[in-house]
Amino acid sequence: MDDKTLIEAAKKAREFSYSPYSKFKVGAAVLTSDGKIYGGCNIENASFGITNCAERTAMFKAVSEGHRELDALAVIADTEAPCSPCGACRQAMAEFKVKRIIMANLKGDTKVVTLEELLPFSFSDADFQ
Repeated sequence: MDDKTLIEAAKKAREFSYSPYSKFKVGAAVLTSDGKIYGGCNIENASFGITNCAERTAMFKAVSEGHRELDALAVIADTEAPCSPCGACRQAMAEFKVKRIIMANLKGDTKVVTLEELLPFSFSDADFQ
């Protein structure tokens, strides 16, 4: 699957963003190892601590459907540069070993990175054995 398809899925997911407080709409889409795509959007709450990011929404949807191998994740927002995931999302990506992260914006700019580039020294399985 090409990056453009995953970015378009993230863009579509962004349309469902529930962001009445920040007005910052974010969409994400994750590609499983068997080729399925799960989209997610950010979902805010008046108690900001329980807000959920688009990236984690997409990953958690895939995991809740039984997928544990996540090949790629695209994230998109209306930002100047390609949208970068927050720290919590980066660690969630590390948990599920997302291989490629595609950051994009609505202007068409993209940047593709590996998990190691995005979050060096993350917690891993080895830390708990």
